[in-house]
Order: sequence, then C-alpha cells, then structure tokens
Amino acid sequence: MRIKLRIHYDNNNNFTEPILWVWQEGTGLIKKELRPSGSDDFGPYYDLQINRSAFNFKFKDIGGKNIVWEGDKSNRFYNTGFGDEIWCKAGWHNIYSVRPEAAVGDIKDIYNEIKDLIPKENFYLPNTDISRLETNSLLGAHKLLDGSISFAFFHPRAAKVYLASNINGFKAPYKIHGRRCKEEDKFIEMKLYRGYYNNPNIWWTRVMKEDINSSLEEVEYKFYVQGGTKGNEGFVYDPYTRLYSSDYRMENCVVVDPTEFQWSDEEWNTPDIKDLIIYELNVYGFTDQDSDISLEEQSTFKGVTKRIKEGYFNNLGVTALAFMPTSEAWSSFGLGYDPCSFMSVEKDFGRPDDFRELVDVAHNYGLAVIIDQVFNHTSNDFNPLWKLIDDGSDPGGFYFSGATQWGNRLATGKAEVDNMLIDSCKLFIEEYHIDGFRFDATHTNYMDHRLLYRLQDEIRDKGFKRDAVMIVENLPNQPDLNFDGFNGYAQWSDIFHDKLKAILREGQFRNHWDDSPDNLGDIFYFSKNQFASHTNNVINYSESHDETSIKFEIETNDIINCDIKDRKARLALFATMVALGQPMIYMGQEFGVNREANKIDINKITPDPNCPEFEYNDFYRWAQGIINLRKKYDALRISGYNPIDTGEFQWLIGPWLKESQGKGKRVIGWKVRSAKEEIIVLINFERDRVKVKLPICDRENWVKIADIKEVDDITINKGIEKVLGVRLLKGDGRVKNLNLDPYSAFIYKKI
Repeated sequence: MRIKLRIHYDNNNNFTEPILWVWQEGTGLIKKELRPSGSDDFGPYYDLQINRSAFNFKFKDIGGKNIVWEGDKSNRFYNTGFGDEIWCKAGWHNIYSVRPEAAVGDIKDIYNEIKDLIPKENFYLPNTDISRLETNSLLGAHKLLDGSISFAFFHPRAAKVYLASNINGFKAPYKIHGRRCKEEDKFIEMKLYRGYYNNPNIWWTRVMKEDINSSLEEVEYKFYVQGGTKGNEGFVYDPYTRLYSSDYRMENCVVVDPTEFQWSDEEWNTPDIKDLIIYELNVYGFTDQDSDISLEEQSTFKGVTKRIKEGYFNNLGVTALAFMPTSEAWSSFGLGYDPCSFMSVEKDFGRPDDFRELVDVAHNYGLAVIIDQVFNHTSNDFNPLWKLIDDGSDPGGFYFSGATQWGNRLATGKAEVDNMLIDSCKLFIEEYHIDGFRFDATHTNYMDHRLLYRLQDEIRDKGFKRDAVMIVENLPNQPDLNFDGFNGYAQWSDIFHDKLKAILREGQFRNHWDDSPDNLGDIFYFSKNQFASHTNNVINYSESHDETSIKFEIETNDIINCDIKDRKARLALFATMVALGQPMIYMGQEFGVNREANKIDINKITPDPNCPEFEYNDFYRWAQGIINLRKKYDALRISGYNPIDTGEFQWLIGPWLKESQGKGKRVIGWKVRSAKEEIIVLINFERDRVKVKLPICDRENWVKIADIKEVDDITINKGIEKVLGVRLLKGDGRVKNLNLDPYSAFIYKKI
C-alpha cells in the first residue's frame, strides 16, 4: 500500500531549515527525513510517498549549529483516516484534515457591536477573565433584545467550527458512509476571534431573528468541530448551555431566555451568615413518593416549592435551603455528584423557570437558597468536556488534570477552566438569584485553591455579589481559606462532626477521633484552635448526605437501647444548634430518622423496627422548638473573632476546668450574652449523672426554656416564680450546685 500525502506546516517556531522527520517503530521500522517540496501562505509543505498506512512524524531545524527538535508534545501520529492532505501547527500534536482558520478579529470588538442588545436584568453574558484583560467571552448561546441569537464557543485547538442547529437542519460537514455532507449552503460556519490572553480561541457567530423559523418551539444546537477534539472531528456539546434537551446523550443543547420569568423578590436581601440555619436537601428525595404532592410534582422543583408555600421550612425555623447539586448530572434521580454540565439545571427536576420560581418563592418566605457546585470532578459516563479540547496534556485533554475517587479531576487552577467555573456561579446569581454556594470536596487533594481565591475576588471583592454565601466542603479543614476571617469561606467543620460522632457512639470514629473529653471545648468554640479564625468560617453539622444518621452510627458500637438512641439523636441536633458557628441539619434529621449515608429518599425511610414506640412527630416538635430558639435569640448566634475577649462568651463547665466544673468529664457549658439577652447552655454527654457548680452570681435568676425532651420558651411575667418550680435556676451566693442527668442538655435564659 503506497500513500501519497501532502503535509503542511505553519513553522511558527521560525525554523531556518525545517525538516520533516518520519518514523515507525517495531518490525516495520522506518526512519526518514524530507525537505520542503514548496511553500504557500500557510508555510512549507512536504510531498510524501510511503508504503505505510500509519506512522509518526515531527519537525526539526537543521539550519543552525545544532539540530533543534520540536518538543515531545509535538509527536504526531498519522493514519489514512486523515486523508491525503493534512495541516500541522508548530508545537502541537494535532493533525488537521482541513486548513486551520486564522483569527479574523477580537471578541472584544464583537462585544462592543452587540452590547446595546444585551438584556439588562436577570441575564448573564459571560465576562470572567481572571487575567484582568477584560475579555467579554460571550460564551454560550444568548438571545439578544432584537431576537437574534449570539453563539460563542471556546476552543483553542480547532481548525474550523460550525453551528449545527434545528435552525439549519443540523447541517455541517460531517461524514455519512465516508462522504461529507454536501449541503454547504446550509452550513453556519463560526469565525475565530482573539479571546483569552489575546490568543485565537473563541469562535462566534450570530443568527438573525429573520433567519430563525418562528415555528420552532425551542432552538436546539450543537457545535461541529474539525480538528483538536476527540476523534479529530465531530459534534460536541456547549459547556455553557443552560439546558439540555430531553435526551441529551443523543440530542442537543437548548437556547434559554432567562429574562421571561417575572421575579417578585425585589425586597429580598441575603441574610448575614451568622443568621443562617441551614437545611440540606435533595430535590428528588425530599418529595419523592410524598402522598401530599401530586405525582407530576414529586421529585421536582415544583414539589419543593409547594412545601415552601405550605410553610414547612418556616415552621421548622431554618433560614436557608442548601440544595444538593441542581446542575445537570448523568444519574437519574441520584445524589447529583456526577455532573456533566455547570451552567445547566437538572431537567429531571424541571425547567429553568421552575427553579427560578422555587428561588423566588423561597425569598418571599424568608429563605436563602444555596446550591452545591461540584467543581472537583465530572461524570465519567457522560462527560461533554472529555477530550473536547485535545491539547495532549492529560488523557482527558484541556479541562482535566488527573483523577479523584469520584471521577476525572477538573484542571482547577488553570485560568480558562477557572473562568468557566466562575461564570457558572455568576450565571446562577444573576439569572436564578441564588444567595450562595457550597463547593464540593475542595481540599487541595481534589481542587487547586487558586479557583477559590479567584472566586472570592470575582464574586465578593469586585462587588458582583458582596454578600454571597460561600461554603466549602474542605475536609480535613485547612486554614488558608479563612482570608481575613469575617470574609473567608465557611467550611463544613470536619472536626465538629467527627468528634461529636465519637463522643455519641462512645468509641473511636474513623480511627482518628476518640470519645475522650479532649478538644471538646474546641468544637463548640467554632474550632478556633483547629482551623477557623472567625465564627463565619465554620458550619457545624452532625448529619449530612455523606454521613450516617446519629442513630445508625451509634448502633455500630452496639448502642441499641431505644431511649438512649433517641436522647443521643437529640443531643446531636441540640449541640449543632448551640455551638458557635453556623448550624446545618440534613433532611430527615428533624424527625430523628435512622438511615445510612447517602440515603436521599426521605419518604422511603421507615420507622426503626427495633424501636416501635419511637414517635417521629414528638421528635419533630422538639427539634422545631430547638431550631426556633436559635432563630429567635441573638445570644445563640453571637459572632466574631473571639467572643471571650469581647465579654459575649464565658465558659462555665468543661473537662479542662476545676473538679467542681466537670474536670475530666464529657460535659460542657457556657454563658452567652447579647445586647438583648443572656443564655446559659449546659450539656452532659456522660452515661452517668454529673454534679457541677455553676459560677452564678447572687440575685441572678434563670429559667429553663429547653432540655433534651421539651422546649418551652415561656414568657416571663410578674410573679412567674410561683409557677416555675424546678425550672427556675436561682443564684446561690457565688455558685449554684446542679446535677446533670445522663445524656442531658439544657438552655436557660436570664430573667
């Protein structure tokens, strides 16, 4: 088999005498060098005849004193599938079957042409450029005010890019049975522009309103890329799409107009982080098989919206809904931690406007909305970014850098990748009025923290949304994300969760936390001695989607007594609500459910068969009371760098204090003060009664408003002492003797 081939080379290396070097290893070993056969406006070209169907080649310069080779990343592999004429760019391993386009202009000029057509509200046209060169990338598909649609696509390695859409019957130069589509008059070729770093890497076109068939219910599209992508050329998906069609694996991206929704949350302000009481939930699992929700609305945005309108979350007392991933994911009705897109919403949950309605209603009911952003990895099953840009740097190409245990690791820290992920956050803020984000698995083992620093700069520091809630799952916790403390990221406190679980299960937890009294004070005082510098830096939790419930966990250490399991579940929620920092509970925790980790279908969790007397409603009423105490009292939400120094916080009992104050015991207690009230909190994790002496001054009277079984926030009137009985804690000289029952907790307020 003899192949006749012409190879074009742009010689951007400026080789004086560029030589083509051809080789093949193995039994068919060949080594061959060729001088140019001629040149054209692209550069030198080489006419080659060879009796091999596949071979390697690269270029070298023999014009100086020493031979200069292209780098190893320029090794190219040819096979006959590329055809009989190919183009190559200096320093790149890519082979092109068509001549690569040259840039025709700057994307900034395109922005200036269309800027007056950009909607002013509830619309985000991507403009993140961390290089500070102020590149308005325009990436994605955007309906402009005149009805035209702007399409832009980042791809620095492509030779040509075409828009394929139902506008033009999805016509592009694809091959059918080895022959290219010949309907060139229907092709929509995109032009290449200088974009990020003033390099040619953004492809753009605009389709005018009159060229769009008015009968189309939705404009659907893909891009057809020639060169520099998986398989060298083919249809690809838009990483910036706001929505996928019904079967995105076989079908298309969808153009969405985010401005059609009518918002009513103009008076809403994102709450201060100290006022957050967070409820983590999964859209699917929260209402799946809920008989009070219609079948059509179960497991959807609309189902959650219905619950908001019914006042479920307001009655419970939480102030923020933290949704597990709402972006498009490969799994159907799963956890959502297998993302395949960052700008889109999960179509299984509903349309984009359904999510907007959820947020709008939530704000009108006083609830902040936080969404989970999974920026550490992507789905391995359906992954539109995988080899989308084949730059030879990683098996997955431009967007990836190694792997995690959950999937391929995104190349966070790379400027253009970070631009995309920051654009995602800006889009959800602008077009969905999201209050903030929880970023999944951000430890430096999984994510380059440069992304988080850049997010802080782009979102908060530059004023895009200065009050954005920014939470990270940074386990184990690292202090570099505190920044100046008050403005740092809030971290899920691994320390609080793990130590509390160890104490409650009365044994080791995950082989690195024991149930000793050590560090007990640290976890309740916002882990200040561990990683945090300000109360804003901490989210305390005892259950999450990743963790077992308290009841399930303590059963692993043979604690099966029903009353003890109930008391420990209450202790966990109580501790979460009173610790300094911000509390978070996981859906179902308000009922004291018994479940394994990653169980998201709350309506499928049945009562504990080993505890038939357990009453969900009783637990809920108590949990509701404790949560609402947190919401009501400023003293339970004090914040700052060190409230001990400001006189807002005072330890009363603890394992590091005197014998009479709980030395060596798993007991903890403190007094907190705000401008409005003073509160005492006491907790006994021991299985035995513990006698302590509280340093309460004479003439101070305190009324118990909560314990492990009851919440009764009584209104204090004249003469109330006569009816309080044992609920009254009165000053007794310099100290007050008190017996703390096993597995007990108390809240007192000063009267």
